[in-house]
Amino acid sequence: MLHALPRSCVRRMITVSQHIRNSSSTSEVLMQVKGDKALITLNRPKALNALNLSMIRQIYPQLRQWENSSNIKAVIINGSGEKAFCAGGDIVAVTNAGKKKEKLAEEFFYEEYKLNNLIGSLKVPWIAFINGITMGGGVGLSVHGTFRICNEKTVFAMPECGIGLFPDVGGGYFLPRLAGETGTFLSLTGYRLKGTDVLHSGVATHFVHSKFNEELLETLVTAESGKEELNKIFCEFQKRSEGEMKSDFSLAPHLTKINTLFNANTVEDILKNLKEEGSDWSKKQYETIERMSPSSLKITLRLLREGKSLSLMDVLRIEYRLSQGCMANNDFYEGVRALLIDKDNKTSWKPAKLEDVTDDIVNSYFKALPENRELKFDS
Repeated sequence: MLHALPRSCVRRMITVSQHIRNSSSTSEVLMQVKGDKALITLNRPKALNALNLSMIRQIYPQLRQWENSSNIKAVIINGSGEKAFCAGGDIVAVTNAGKKKEKLAEEFFYEEYKLNNLIGSLKVPWIAFINGITMGGGVGLSVHGTFRICNEKTVFAMPECGIGLFPDVGGGYFLPRLAGETGTFLSLTGYRLKGTDVLHSGVATHFVHSKFNEELLETLVTAESGKEELNKIFCEFQKRSEGEMKSDFSLAPHLTKINTLFNANTVEDILKNLKEEGSDWSKKQYETIERMSPSSLKITLRLLREGKSLSLMDVLRIEYRLSQGCMANNDFYEGVRALLIDKDNKTSWKPAKLEDVTDDIVNSYFKALPENRELKFDS
């Protein structure tokens, strides 16, 4: 049960809410402390709050400081604007840097993955309001935290195989831990989960309708910060949202197929399973996967299979190696060009066929980097 609060608390919470919603600040990240809660707002609404290196470098040291402060009991993150929590990393900037062999192509992934690990190991609850588009880098800022609150506007996807990359930011850790082969399906197809789908899939921990966002935020600012107390608040707001929830899971009719057809250790076998099953749904998934980068598909499936038994930290170390392999090859630059820059959707993958992506090629992505280039975490 939520109780009435003193007017002073209400005024303070409204100030927090309005600051986050209406801020015209040019700062890319807004950070403040209210009581024993720290609040982070990604503040690039025109860029769908895409994550860049500058933002990472602002968040990481502040988060380390908050974690070591006895005054901070929980951290809340959301995005400004109505369209996105965070639509991903600033991939175009990374692409341009990679072509020129500039440091950003190393530094972005290195520092982003360190931030992902810090979120996953944080000593206090991490609460992410995943309103609107949540992809790529936005997934890394949310899914490893304690609570992920989706709403009817949430759109979740890991579309990296379509741009010659792989589902990173710890995707190799959390995706294989979703029920059955859901994570494999999401990774290889880039399928978009919307609204309550994000909850049903296990990506989100709770669903709260967007009309309650401000009230929920205001409640959190003065609430007890233990995980059990916070969970009760989220459950109550979810119950209040039930009338607005779509109860069915869009993938529910296909889960048996997903768990059967995607339960293979090679991409070729998954495609074979889809082709032999032959339903319209399977044909659609087959055609979708065929458009993806063959190299990305193969390194992704291996990452998911290996990541299921590894820690987040170990997965991120592998993912950093993979990221630098992608920076050194054709498909990432070609995918970004075709889908994000020229937008002609005409990709020229190298190798162009799955059968030409040999084990040696896949192994080269997973090979350890020189010791001075390996991803290392702060103690």
